[in-house]
Amino acid sequence: MSGWRQNRLTKRLNLNVPIIQAPMAGASTPAMAAAVSRGGGLGSLGASLQSPDKTREDCRAIQAETNGAYNINFFVHSKEPVLDETRCEAMRQQLKPYYEELGLGEVPETMVPSEPFNEDHLAAILDMMPPVVSFHFGLPRAHLFKAVKDAGLFTISSATNVREAKALEAGGIDAIIAQGFEAGGHRGTFEEPYEDGWVGTMALVPQIVDAVDVPVIAAGGIMDGRGIAAALALGASAVQLGTAFLSTPESAIPQVHRDLLLTAGEDETRLTHAFSGRPSRGIENRYIRETKGGEANFPDFPILNAMTGPLKKASAEAGLGDFVSLWAGQGLGMSRIMAAGELLDKLTAETDEVLGRLGLKSSR
Repeated sequence: MSGWRQNRLTKRLNLNVPIIQAPMAGASTPAMAAAVSRGGGLGSLGASLQSPDKTREDCRAIQAETNGAYNINFFVHSKEPVLDETRCEAMRQQLKPYYEELGLGEVPETMVPSEPFNEDHLAAILDMMPPVVSFHFGLPRAHLFKAVKDAGLFTISSATNVREAKALEAGGIDAIIAQGFEAGGHRGTFEEPYEDGWVGTMALVPQIVDAVDVPVIAAGGIMDGRGIAAALALGASAVQLGTAFLSTPESAIPQVHRDLLLTAGEDETRLTHAFSGRPSRGIENRYIRETKGGEANFPDFPILNAMTGPLKKASAEAGLGDFVSLWAGQGLGMSRIMAAGELLDKLTAETDEVLGRLGLKSSR
């Protein structure tokens, strides 16, 4: 463990520490990514819910603030969403009382609000050349992935079980995120049944490390230096933290989400399909409770996002957590309020301290 700050992954990406800030589409910002990259970690930006031109703009903003490595993340769901009018109408009826309660009028017509990684996204990436491109829900179509690899960009994707990790390695990925069951936000599972990916981080990481030859990045429930040291001891080359960065001032989450991160108990997160159509972990609220068991009516991902989007926005603007997707992992009880760069320094110092207690000094 001596020299925890440097390994083949950090050397390849020119990082000072093996700490990655999770992309978190809708919550991460260029300012957050730049602060982490400037501090020697890998800052990330989730680009799945925005236009390619916005991605270009955000890349320029990051590049203006740091010359460090950074990561742009995309969803790559391979299942084509089906506009099933029976399910969509059932969902409209389920959402209608909530829309009326918040004075929003009619539930929006169904539509596909965002596309998986495609030619337009690829064009933006090849224009901006971020050092790292990461994917969620598997790998993009073969010709798109080949173009990213041919450009010399480092690639990462998430696995929630050993079978998925082996598939990613066989597909040519450069590093794998072992996303444990504790992680907040969307589960990265891409091979059904989803339940096969319900494996805790500390059990998942060593199994994936033993199963593949590419670097493994631990994610899920890691909030401080103790979690980082534990993940590294299990063979991870780096860690990825998402929830820990949600309470930073650079985060784009609404105030009600920030407040609940600091007051919700460690047992208050739940998996739900009810916001997007795919399983995601967040703080339980009224909407999650009242839609539980209604999965048969949920439109395919990401169609449901278009139907719940106005509800989430209005609830956040009213300061109500009832209908907001309060994504958070099971470690939320360890959330801290500090700037992203300051948090990175704190995490590094804590890891040094933990490993120092064990007689394992860092090599700087």
